[in-house]
Amino acid sequence: MAVEPVLETVERPGPAQPIIRFDNVVKKFGDTIVLRELDFQVAPGERVTLIGPSGSGKTTILRLLMTLEKPDGGCIRVDGQPLCHVPHGDGFRPADEKHLRQARKSVGMVFQQFNLFPNMTVLRNITEAPVRVLGTDRAEAERKARELLDRVGLSDKADARPHQLSGGQQQRVAIARALAMEPKVLLLDEVTSALDPELVAGVLDVLREIADSTDITMLIVTHEMHFARDVSHRVMMFDEGKVIEQGPPEQIFTEPEHDRTRSFLRAVVDAR
Repeated sequence: MAVEPVLETVERPGPAQPIIRFDNVVKKFGDTIVLRELDFQVAPGERVTLIGPSGSGKTTILRLLMTLEKPDGGCIRVDGQPLCHVPHGDGFRPADEKHLRQARKSVGMVFQQFNLFPNMTVLRNITEAPVRVLGTDRAEAERKARELLDRVGLSDKADARPHQLSGGQQQRVAIARALAMEPKVLLLDEVTSALDPELVAGVLDVLREIADSTDITMLIVTHEMHFARDVSHRVMMFDEGKVIEQGPPEQIFTEPEHDRTRSFLRAVVDAR
């Protein structure tokens, strides 16, 4: 059984309705159950970090929210609307591609691998989706893109190609690209795991600044526990497809209640 979310300790702007809601969500890959009737909610403006061992279902949650995977049971809602289903008669039916494209506009994701278009300049990488998907005027898209590049410390790289950038710079471009779509929810999937150690701090500093200066909702998967402690309102510990413990960062990192959480945190610290 999933643990009820600990929401009362978080100061949140906006309406009471959760911006992300999972109700009895099941996900399987073959005979392997990755998520087991998962229930959880995220409030608007809340920053939630998902921790746990590999294979516990964390990245699958992000991929479901991006509609890169579809649930095998239950319902996911984003901003009050079913993500993968649409009303049909007295119930629901699977959503078509038009609905999924519309739903994706509310959600941005930064991946482990940067996934930039190698044949495009940095500026074009950032403006392509706003122009093609949102219908933004190209001049306006470029103005916003340059503002975002300045924000992530790359104002001088607008005309560069991805191969001319370091891994850390490419990841900062990927962050700017996600923000260019003005999503309500930003998903971060181990965004520093592919970086050399000396490049990690710069990317995390950018994300800290975004967390401090915006009210964007964040769902974060990371093994960078100091970062999680700094930016999160709530930390959720996953194991075998379910939440086994959750609470404010100070509680989870200082006085975890569950043995599995304690052993996981010890292993992560020892690995660093």
